[in-house]
Amino acid sequence: MSKDPRKKFGERIRALRKEAGLSQEELANVAGLHRTYVGAIERGERNISLLNIVQLSRALRVTPADLLEGIS
Repeated sequence: MSKDPRKKFGERIRALRKEAGLSQEELANVAGLHRTYVGAIERGERNISLLNIVQLSRALRVTPADLLEGIS
């Protein structure tokens, strides 16, 4: 069975965040989210909403599609 898409999404967020040189707290602040929520996303513990995907993509300066790359 393939890996849970929430885990894959979280790994993608973590990789893009590190590439941008941001801590979880910095990403959360820029995206207008709580830092513990960002941590839960990165661990694949959250089924993230479309609105939060858009907020994260803006904070990371990528498209929402970029966040979903390699998820399927």
